[in-house]
Amino acid sequence: MKTIYVDNNATTQVAPEVMEAMLPYFRDYYGNPSSMHTFGGQVGPKVREAREQVAELLGAGADEIIFTSCGSESDNTAIRSALATNPDKRHLVISRVEHPAIRSLAASLTKQGYRVTEVPVDSQGHLNLEKLQKSLTPDTAIVSIMWANNETGVIFPIEKIAELVRRQGIIFHTDAVQAVGKIPINLRDTAIDMLSLSGHKLHAPKGIGALYIRRGTKFSPFLIGGHQEQGRRAGTENVPGIIGLGTGCQLAKKHMDQENSRVRELRDHLEKELLYRIPNAVVNGDPLQRLPNTSNISFEFVEGESILLMLNEYNICASSGSACTSGSLEPSHVIRAMGVPFTMAHGSIRFSLSIYNTREEIDFIIDKLPPVIERLRLMSPFGNQGSNACTRE
Repeated sequence: MKTIYVDNNATTQVAPEVMEAMLPYFRDYYGNPSSMHTFGGQVGPKVREAREQVAELLGAGADEIIFTSCGSESDNTAIRSALATNPDKRHLVISRVEHPAIRSLAASLTKQGYRVTEVPVDSQGHLNLEKLQKSLTPDTAIVSIMWANNETGVIFPIEKIAELVRRQGIIFHTDAVQAVGKIPINLRDTAIDMLSLSGHKLHAPKGIGALYIRRGTKFSPFLIGGHQEQGRRAGTENVPGIIGLGTGCQLAKKHMDQENSRVRELRDHLEKELLYRIPNAVVNGDPLQRLPNTSNISFEFVEGESILLMLNEYNICASSGSACTSGSLEPSHVIRAMGVPFTMAHGSIRFSLSIYNTREEIDFIIDKLPPVIERLRLMSPFGNQGSNACTRE
């Protein structure tokens, strides 16, 4: 049975073009780009080309890009750099729905004496900008707000937030891991100081990421050692990964129109049919201001984990939330922050599509999921009330 993969916000398949671009740098051109000999030196131009490809997708300069191992490293680097370059400031601001890469770091920093303010969101996942502004103080070292939420796809007005933060003279960072490659980004037109991205979210390999650092931004390296990345990130370069990321960014720019048309249409078709066929189901998050590939749907009176297990019998791969927290039986912190009722929150499923999904795959999900929900509701302690109740507005 064919695998139907709709968990692309967790990770994506490596594009064939990316694999093809990487292979020679495992097999033929495996030299260390820092070596003085010709064999190592011939790798350098490809690394520079990849840096330019990443910068082009972001609307940035190549000298503003440093390569990291992943989005989490980029996030940690940005926040720790802001704290290190502003040692007298002990406060940071994040949103209540940030990825664990940010929230867990913030929790760790509180144990070191830092203060953390978590800005709330409303029932559609929108950030409360008034509370964000009120949270800024002379003691604030950095504000870090994600560009798009990994569970609901809700897009925050990052350009507006960055301007608001800049007026207070505070460093602004955005975790754009889910946004990069799905929506247009032009950093030259923003007040963003730092931005994180990850290769495996845009059909490049795992183990490679990047951090944008606006030219002139004070910076303190997270990893100390050699001279790599102009002294901003020590460690021998992951050359195949870097080349893969560059190619992935090039492909993302090429396919962005498809992402925002065909993929969006597939997602909307999935939502429309599921909401029509399954009572007591609701889409979480703003129906318009969200990523074109992401749908988070709550099915009342059932457990998300049970839904996923039964979908897995049909080789349908979806998610009950962030891949970094999916081992928990508790509702996701994002769904809880939005105030989704308890009986809905436990039955939340995220479908995240890619350019490789087809209409036939989506129709297969539409065919298989309604009977799964009906069966689980009959097994539920709530009995069959979920099948008879009216669809929630």
